[in-house]
Amino acid sequence: MTTQIGFKIKTARRKLGMNQLELAKTLNISPSYLNLIESGKRKVSVDLLIKASEELNLDLTKLSSKNDAGLLHDLQDLLGDNLFEDLDITNLEVKDLVENNPLISKALIRLGDIYRKKNTELHDQIEVISGGNVANDKTTFPGESVSDFLQEHQNYFPKLEEYANKLFVKVNRKDKTRYVLLVEYLKKHHNIEVEDIVPKHESLFSKKYVPEKKKLYLSDYLTLESKKIFCAAQIVQMECMHLIKEYLENYNFPSDTAKQLTTITLINYTAAAVLMPYKLFYDECKKYRYDLELLQHTFAVSFEQVAHRVTCLQHPKMTGIPFHMLRADIAGNISKRLSLSGIQIPRYGGACPRWNIHSSFMLPGKIHCALSKMPDGEVYVCIAKTIEKGIGRHGIYRSILSIGLGCQLKYAKDFIYADTLNLKDENAAIPIGVNCRTCPRMDCQQRAFPPINRNLNINLNNRGVSAYVSETS
Repeated sequence: MTTQIGFKIKTARRKLGMNQLELAKTLNISPSYLNLIESGKRKVSVDLLIKASEELNLDLTKLSSKNDAGLLHDLQDLLGDNLFEDLDITNLEVKDLVENNPLISKALIRLGDIYRKKNTELHDQIEVISGGNVANDKTTFPGESVSDFLQEHQNYFPKLEEYANKLFVKVNRKDKTRYVLLVEYLKKHHNIEVEDIVPKHESLFSKKYVPEKKKLYLSDYLTLESKKIFCAAQIVQMECMHLIKEYLENYNFPSDTAKQLTTITLINYTAAAVLMPYKLFYDECKKYRYDLELLQHTFAVSFEQVAHRVTCLQHPKMTGIPFHMLRADIAGNISKRLSLSGIQIPRYGGACPRWNIHSSFMLPGKIHCALSKMPDGEVYVCIAKTIEKGIGRHGIYRSILSIGLGCQLKYAKDFIYADTLNLKDENAAIPIGVNCRTCPRMDCQQRAFPPINRNLNINLNNRGVSAYVSETS
């Protein structure tokens, strides 16, 4: 319990951009004592807990929560592997571990990531030896580290938002397009020339910056939205790396690759904030109830960029809807995940096939709306839409991905997509899970694997709705 509270205080402090000295002074305690609290080595008095919650803009219920739901699910997901099947580890035992030893739980998750990486590498090497395809360079799974980093900061970085807003004010003018203004800013302030070119077929690229020439080459196969992000990102890279490094220094990355990818993520985060400055974007979201397509056209950005941006609205005095967001391909591989809504998104393996992020591939380009009910009874308003990524050139196949976004049902009145759903009908919500291994639902026709922590009664004479479900299960 003490470790959980200390960890949440540290996370909230970092989110607000405060160091230990500043918070300790505000709480009228010594920095060394605050360090002991944050490391879980000292208990927090009720009075100090209340004062800390006020200073950090946290609900006491959140501050003193005994359970980190995301960590709990990730650990359940990991221990649901067939490797641990004979140990009969119960969900209650996993919950006890998360509540009493969150750092040990995080260590197990990291070991799980390493095991997953090594297992994949081994399969790749076997393919090479046997004459199969040459293995990809999977030295790590840095995408998971990026997700963990964003989750810890609630995908909100106040210092980067402040910088982005100042840059927006400098660049913003109504007599020219945003792309032209960004190009002019790079030339005027950094002597960097932007050149749009058609890459040669044998050396395709999206963007290429050559420092010695002070040239930023952008592929003409890119959309204008992508070109703007790359220009803004180049400005951020020239001016804002010191702020980005401050956030990176306070996080323990498992590899240099993970840290580099997170650096790119924060550069792109700041670039998006330049194109969609916080207060202006927040006001438009509130005014039009998060109509993503309208916001997309208002700020002249892509659907994916808007979907990312709505998850960043976590300013204590201008807080938006806490959304979850994920991105998956048609095979179910999840390449991006972030959950501020509380819904659990799988860390290992694919997501539940009943999520509308999968069914959206049946009608590409259309926004699919659904009510989704998790096994714990929580209902979410979820939307999904497919997007195309890749080279915009005739004859080249573009990959299709699905973007999923959603929030708890209690925010439905503020989310325009809920208007098309029957919120009063209890049967309207589609029962979903996280994935088959952790889902307790035994009445699902799409169950692909047996659930963990449940003995199966396979009956030769009777079969339920799937091979893993009999009438007596």
